[in-house]
Amino acid sequence: MIDETLKSGDFTERSEPFRLFAEWLEDATKSEPNDPNALALATVDPDGMPNVRMVLLKGFDERGFVFYTNFESAKGGEILSAEKAAMCFHWKSLRRQVRIRGPVEQVSDAEADEYYASRPRGSRIGAWASKQSRPLESRFALEKAVAEYTAKFAVGAIPRPAHWSGFRIVPSQIEFWHDRPFRLHDRVVFTRDDQGAWQTKRLYP
Repeated sequence: MIDETLKSGDFTERSEPFRLFAEWLEDATKSEPNDPNALALATVDPDGMPNVRMVLLKGFDERGFVFYTNFESAKGGEILSAEKAAMCFHWKSLRRQVRIRGPVEQVSDAEADEYYASRPRGSRIGAWASKQSRPLESRFALEKAVAEYTAKFAVGAIPRPAHWSGFRIVPSQIEFWHDRPFRLHDRVVFTRDDQGAWQTKRLYP
């Protein structure tokens, strides 16, 4: 479904961006061949150098946008240090993009436990076996670690590692972009004010 507010070019009637994002994600789920929830996640390291990589969105609501990772990985350490990040969704089939940025908070243990328990067993083993982002001497070393943890957790539940959990970007700004002919694209940015209300303005393409 093409959003009628977007289609008419009138974004200003919307009081908040989450419903519009939900509609766009629903559209992408129907049209994208792979991973409509894929996003580019941007962080900054302690030296101020930016980093970006693809991750998957695992949930969102009015509190923010959630993804999960190893907190001892490069992105985990950078987020824990800077406590801010940005993400970008690009849905090529729809010619749409959404950019989000803001401070980052950790999800609750209950949220992390629930999502971890929903993962395939192999993925739960992988969370234990992979020392994410650190040097790997050989593929065999990784496969050996997988085998060791598979044996360790052969029976019963696999507990969530303490170093594996989720982050939530609490958006201070969300920008929607929609392709238009002759590069006269629609760009509308929602910015949260000090009272938590969303202010909307249109940008030149």
